[in-house]
Amino acid sequence: MGCWNTATFPAIETPIAKRALVRHLPNLICLLRIALIWPVVFAIAEGAYPRALLLFFIAAVSDGLDGFIAKRFHWTSELGKFLDPAADKLLLVAVFLVGTWYGLIPHIVTGIAVARDVMIALGALTYTLVCGPLHGRALWSSKINTLLQVLYVTGIVAHAAYGQPPARLVQGLGYVMLATVLLSGLVYAAMFTQRALAVARA
Repeated sequence: MGCWNTATFPAIETPIAKRALVRHLPNLICLLRIALIWPVVFAIAEGAYPRALLLFFIAAVSDGLDGFIAKRFHWTSELGKFLDPAADKLLLVAVFLVGTWYGLIPHIVTGIAVARDVMIALGALTYTLVCGPLHGRALWSSKINTLLQVLYVTGIVAHAAYGQPPARLVQGLGYVMLATVLLSGLVYAAMFTQRALAVARA
């Protein structure tokens, strides 16, 4: 009898491999959101605000979608815990910077928003280097701030594209957003300090 040619038969592990791939769907959506950063920035730079609004909306929806899928099917991972907030921050910081460069967003707004993210990143890095790994979920104050930043940027681009919502409404949303920027920054600073003191006393 001749030998079986196993190359002609599908691998037994194929269904398992497919399930493993599906488990990474939230991470793939995060990567898609990161990939959308350049098209969004380029559309704003070109003045193609309707296209920028559509792309930014898709990116914003993907943020909620990957979180829902990860929690609904318990497909969370350590990579996802890093990718999800990183994708959010990269997208928002990029849009804030290009929006300021082309006169859509005031310098002071972008300065405060970006400074808060830099402060949190440096605080987390310092804590990790001095005290060890930093565990825990994002604070509610940070989630609310991220939501308001998304709404503010959406309002800015929508106003540039279609003249709606009214400029005063967008400006008012910006003030509320800045208040949450300051609040969440203070909350994170207090949290880092409290945890560092607890480690020092231990």
